[in-house]
Amino acid sequence: MSSPAKRRKKNNQNGSSQSVRGLDYFFAKQKEAAANGTANTKKVDGHRTDEKAEGQAQDKSSLTDEELARQLQEEWNKEDQSGGVGSSNDLYDDPEKTSRNNTTNEKPQEAEESDPATSSSNNTAPAPPKQENTLSLQSTAAGEDTISANIPFDQSPLEFEPSKYIPELRKHWASEGGHASYALLTRCFVLVNGTTSRIKIVDTLVNLLRTIIEGDPESLLPAVWLATNSISPPYIDLELGLGGSAISKALKKVCGLNDAGLKRLYSQYGDSGDVAFEAKKKQSFTLRRPKPLTLKSVFDSLVKIASSKGHGSVEAKQRIVERLVQDARGAEESRYIVRTLCQHLRIGAVKTTMLIALSRAFMISKPPNAEFEIRDPRLMSKLKKEELAGMYSKNEETVKACFARRPNYNDLIPTLLEIGVCHELLLRCGLALHIPLRPMMGSITRDLGEMITKLPGRYFSCEYKYDGQRAQVHCDEKGKVTIFSRHLEVMTDKYPDLVSLVPKLRGEGVSSFILEGEVVAIDRESGELKTFQTLANRARKDVLIGSVKIDVCLFAFDLMYLNGEELLDRTFRERRELLRSLFVEIPHHFTWVKSLDATSADVEAIQSFFKSAIDMKCEGIMVKVLDNGPNPDLQAEVDTPSDDQPAETTIPKQKIKASKSKAKAKLAPIDNSKEDSKPSSRRKALLSTYEPDKRLDSWLKVKKDYNTSTETLDLIPIGGFHGSGRKSKWWSPILLAARNAETGSLEAVTKCMSGFTDVFYKANREKYEKDDPENSNVLSGKPHYVEYNGGGGWPDVWFEPQEVWEIAFADITLSPTYTAAIGLVSEERGLSTRFPRFLKVREDKSIDEATEAADLAALYRKQEARVPKKEENAEDEE
Repeated sequence: MSSPAKRRKKNNQNGSSQSVRGLDYFFAKQKEAAANGTANTKKVDGHRTDEKAEGQAQDKSSLTDEELARQLQEEWNKEDQSGGVGSSNDLYDDPEKTSRNNTTNEKPQEAEESDPATSSSNNTAPAPPKQENTLSLQSTAAGEDTISANIPFDQSPLEFEPSKYIPELRKHWASEGGHASYALLTRCFVLVNGTTSRIKIVDTLVNLLRTIIEGDPESLLPAVWLATNSISPPYIDLELGLGGSAISKALKKVCGLNDAGLKRLYSQYGDSGDVAFEAKKKQSFTLRRPKPLTLKSVFDSLVKIASSKGHGSVEAKQRIVERLVQDARGAEESRYIVRTLCQHLRIGAVKTTMLIALSRAFMISKPPNAEFEIRDPRLMSKLKKEELAGMYSKNEETVKACFARRPNYNDLIPTLLEIGVCHELLLRCGLALHIPLRPMMGSITRDLGEMITKLPGRYFSCEYKYDGQRAQVHCDEKGKVTIFSRHLEVMTDKYPDLVSLVPKLRGEGVSSFILEGEVVAIDRESGELKTFQTLANRARKDVLIGSVKIDVCLFAFDLMYLNGEELLDRTFRERRELLRSLFVEIPHHFTWVKSLDATSADVEAIQSFFKSAIDMKCEGIMVKVLDNGPNPDLQAEVDTPSDDQPAETTIPKQKIKASKSKAKAKLAPIDNSKEDSKPSSRRKALLSTYEPDKRLDSWLKVKKDYNTSTETLDLIPIGGFHGSGRKSKWWSPILLAARNAETGSLEAVTKCMSGFTDVFYKANREKYEKDDPENSNVLSGKPHYVEYNGGGGWPDVWFEPQEVWEIAFADITLSPTYTAAIGLVSEERGLSTRFPRFLKVREDKSIDEATEAADLAALYRKQEARVPKKEENAEDEE
């Protein structure tokens, strides 16, 4: 018996018994109908159909696949010749996916709406009948917003006149629902991306905002969100949740790319937006006319993507992504739509830049019906540079202060459109419960010596910098509690034990408050502090009090709001006194940070305090100025100020008391000396007020990983990952390994992406160039002597081990991802580092002299060794 394969071969040799018919036979009726004029039509089920088409459909049902394909191709060719539209198949990597798969039995609704000629019957005899099931090609450049593309947004705002362009823009927008087009924002992005000048970037944003303020105020809020690469503040859970695969699928479907073509573009350009730009340039035609994108429609689409949850949400998100990519007119719109979807605009316009631009735009422009006063740009252009800078600065500080206190454009933009930039803005966008303010930050110092030299003649407080998570705690009169992270994300669900505890902390006379502290993992029985790694192992969402296995303690260090009144303008000494006198301490649950009040003369006491902080497993210390001005008694001991000494505002002598009274009196308003201060030198006066979203020298941090005496590791670079954003052309981060002296293997320790310069990145990329087949520095795959389980992702390139890099770090932690020293400290986990930072290449060392796994384990044991607690619970002497 012959095999199936042989039977098929025999059948093929016998051929078909049917007679062979030429192409003329199949198109005989079509030619006959064309000769007789327009084909007769009849009405079936309320629809008009073509008798000729019915006959063809019957013939098609009996055709083989090859014959049907020939017939369809002939029809397409005739249509192209009659319509004058050239084929664009040569522009696509996979033409069948973009043309034949879109030829369906039923015409899509979108195509009918965009092409009226195909949705109504044409009874004129000369025009050839058009198939209802055939989609015509549309130019991707059709309807492109050429008006927006030529607006000179990069002019000086004092010369730019939005009124010149708004009438034409409104006519163009009328066909798009009357709202500002996305092309307007794209024009701004192109100009901003084409310069590195901060002045030009601000000017361009100012002119864009002015055009929208005067032309379409309703689109200002979407424009600001899109320009800042976000759709909501951090404390509102609204994330796009899109992966790279969604973008890739959309580009393949819309632009006709296949997997190989898409991969080639990604390898060449790296950035998804640049890939979309190149793909759109090749796509000169599309089967659907793009629907013009507006600022509101794009923003609403992003909100729909973020709000899509549950069953079918993935498909729904994919459809919206594809529609946005499809409707983007031109390559530039495609670039920035995709970058927006990836949440990485790369235009160099950060939050601060946007706030500056808003403050300047509302100084010289207002909505048509607004009543607030604005300034005349022509008069402003005649001012001196210093006068203009002072005028700008006042408005900028107001807008920045509002956003720092209430960081939500949904609150700021409508208020600006109503009243502009004025003092009332601070009142209407001030501090509010359950809305986080941006935290104040401390400047970095490398060691204690540098810290002391920055604070001559000052009283300051040294505080333990605990190894935990910074928390901003809000509590209202009803006892409702909200906890925010330093990045303004909601952590209330993560700490239900703190939520139940916070209302109990209020002392007599306290109703509502906002305080700040550090949440630290703790042994409830002994009071021993645990590492951040332990805290990180705690669940993040939907935590039940009964299921909590890792106990925490809240160490409070500041009070910003009390009983409906802001405390930001009070000195740190006053705020701290209110905190410690009006709240109830609960040992091992809620207490104050351990502190030491000192001056620059107390060097030995400060050094001892710093050492005790390190011994207690803290990150280091924070140093905070207690009062607004220098103490006259201390100032007299300081030598005559030198050029590098900070200038201080002259402030009357304040009484320095370590009062232990309950401070239950009403909070009297205080005189804000900041307003009258005049910066008379290169350095700002050191004020002890709480300055949201600012990093000032009135708060200094000295961390153990900044200390010059900190241990370092000598590690071996073994692999690199493709960088993202600005670093997309380089290897970043770099996978580093320690040496196992017993087995001879290299064990992965950490990934490092800090401490490198652009020059180093470029040289490193050239040294480990993956695409160079003759490069001996690159390996074809993971070598057998490298131990790495890929938990942190596999490198895109493996290096030939040959260098030793000196790496600084904060801590050594147990890790399920890295394999270094596994079995020496833990049987299941290896060791890794926190905050690794590249210092230099150790050219004096070979890989045989790199840090060994045993050395790493010894450092971990030394770090974890317990310290005598004889002074752990001692009270501070203040």
